[in-house]
Amino acid sequence: MNDMIQTLAVYSLPILFAITLHEAAHAYAARYFGDNTAWALGRMSLNPIKHVDLFGTIIIPILLFLMRSPFLFGWAKPVPVDFSRLRNPKKQMAFVALAGPLANLVMGLGWLILLVLLRAWGESDDFFLRMARAGVQINLVIFAFNLIPLPPLDGGRIMTSLLPTRYAIEFAKLEPYGFFIVLGLAFLGVLSYWMVPVMGAANALLLLLISPLTFLLG
Repeated sequence: MNDMIQTLAVYSLPILFAITLHEAAHAYAARYFGDNTAWALGRMSLNPIKHVDLFGTIIIPILLFLMRSPFLFGWAKPVPVDFSRLRNPKKQMAFVALAGPLANLVMGLGWLILLVLLRAWGESDDFFLRMARAGVQINLVIFAFNLIPLPPLDGGRIMTSLLPTRYAIEFAKLEPYGFFIVLGLAFLGVLSYWMVPVMGAANALLLLLISPLTFLLG
């Protein structure tokens, strides 16, 4: 029980940052390209409460943790976007969708910088080191998970944007079943075939970006 409480304490702040900034990034991108729906509904916010989904943010991650799943993932309440209000809906849909995962990649870089600095300063408090590592891991997981090319995930939106219109319309019909398909893949253990290489590539990119700092710190 103590281990579980410590783990929840370590992961809670990185998770709140990860989901909040992910959804806020969608809202900011949508407004930039012409859709004020999220802004009008108060979802262009850094307040985590506005983005937390009981099932996706709390129940699913806890169940996966208790089941000792190799990946802990979840989702927040999707930011409402009216793609028809975008100045170029089909093209800009991809940019709005990509904004969330890119926010996670940037946050992963921020947590990695913090981790490197803590180690360089000789930080001995294991709690903060674990939190920084958790921040990197969580953002990599959310980055990879959201890029799964199935609607309504961000990867599905990007795929819809890239496909020719006729095929995009047919592909978008998967949206009502997307989360069930993903959950099925997760419980069958198939999801790792996507998550592992995408997370590995993202992690390699972060290490490359941070290499000048690690070089300076010796």
